[in-house]
Amino acid sequence: MSYLPSSPNLTSFGGMLAKYPRRGILLFKLLEDIKSGFSPLSKEMRVLIIAYISRLNQCELFYKAHKEKAVESGIDEAIFDQLQTDISGANVDEKLKPLLHYIKKLTLTPDQITQTDAQRIFDVGWDEQALLDSVSLCAIVNCMNRFVAGIGIDLEIPGETYKLQRMSG
Repeated sequence: MSYLPSSPNLTSFGGMLAKYPRRGILLFKLLEDIKSGFSPLSKEMRVLIIAYISRLNQCELFYKAHKEKAVESGIDEAIFDQLQTDISGANVDEKLKPLLHYIKKLTLTPDQITQTDAQRIFDVGWDEQALLDSVSLCAIVNCMNRFVAGIGIDLEIPGETYKLQRMSG
């Protein structure tokens, strides 16, 4: 049930977009640009990052949809639990770990981001585009996670994962 008095039965992201199409179109355009355009981050990395941010935000709707998509692309499902407890010890590419640390900090404690955090990303060989893409993904996913939670549609609804996957790539 949504928190919107005019739409108490609005329970899906797709339903919200159908009722208020202008609210989500720009977010989806930005997300699609980052997910499908040129990036030093592979598509699998980008999906992993989206799922990871959503899990940090406790946004089950987006987390489950993107985790499922990541697993379908060959990412080991156990990685998601590893990332929750210990990024440094997780079974992911060592080069990805500074990006994941940065994203976690940017999501949970953005006021604590420093030049040193960014430098760790550059030190392992990523370029500015990788940092920019990571920050952009983080910003958009945080916005979308908070949007669905804020209007009350971050719910586990049968079939919703499929709808979200179809809409987001």
